[in-house]
Amino acid sequence: MSILRICKISRGGRRSTFNTQGLAVSLLVLVACAARASVPIYDVDVIHTYPHDVSAYTEGLFYLDGFLYESTGLEGHSTIRKVRIETGVVVKKIDLPAQYFGEGIVNWGRHLVSLTWKTQVGFVYDLASLKVQREFHYEGEGWALTQDGKQLIMSDGTPELRFLNPRTLHETNRIQVTLDGKPVRNVNELEWVKGEIYANVWETNWIARIDPRDGRVVGVINLAGLLKPSDQVSGPDSVLNGIAYDAKGDRLFVTGKNWPKLFEIRLKRRDGPKN
Repeated sequence: MSILRICKISRGGRRSTFNTQGLAVSLLVLVACAARASVPIYDVDVIHTYPHDVSAYTEGLFYLDGFLYESTGLEGHSTIRKVRIETGVVVKKIDLPAQYFGEGIVNWGRHLVSLTWKTQVGFVYDLASLKVQREFHYEGEGWALTQDGKQLIMSDGTPELRFLNPRTLHETNRIQVTLDGKPVRNVNELEWVKGEIYANVWETNWIARIDPRDGRVVGVINLAGLLKPSDQVSGPDSVLNGIAYDAKGDRLFVTGKNWPKLFEIRLKRRDGPKN
């Protein structure tokens, strides 16, 4: 199958500094996996649909105490916001300085930790006020964050995931994300769900379910067709990105960059029980 038939590749957006070879590898590996069913494949049922701000170029997303926290990207337009799920109303928002391209966010205790894309700097905020408390630095790019209750987990666009000490924000370990033994590039927005790392794969309609012990992809979720044609957003970068999980309510949410909707979904394994 032609790679162009699988996904239209952006030529001018956020990841324009990346060549398409790595993206093609990610797509081909995932599509080949689906064809061979070497790992379980999941489709989804939509449980609820909520409004989502079409101006939000979603980079990070998490659920906490009844609200969504969302980070948005693009230089001069990056924000961190607290959002009421039911209405999509932003109840608190800060703007990042114009030189920063906002990326992933995660909560840790009374703090919110955020990344920026290429500037190799992250910020720690007070979760309640969203006031900056300190900054930290890392090598390479920053893409996404989640946490497992013990460590923070960071993606950087490569097949590797970094584990960070949540107090010092120093790297403690790395794993390589693989599917059938092949590295999966462009691992993007992350969420910790029932002992697994869920990850959007940039510019695809797939979420990878990753074993945090060794990086193996143990399942893939197909979200193609989630947006109806009437809701499709123009622009090559308006792609699926953003996963949040309400552990107490066992609710899984997904959205995309500039999408008009946020979806609560339930997974259903092909030829198997819902999970």
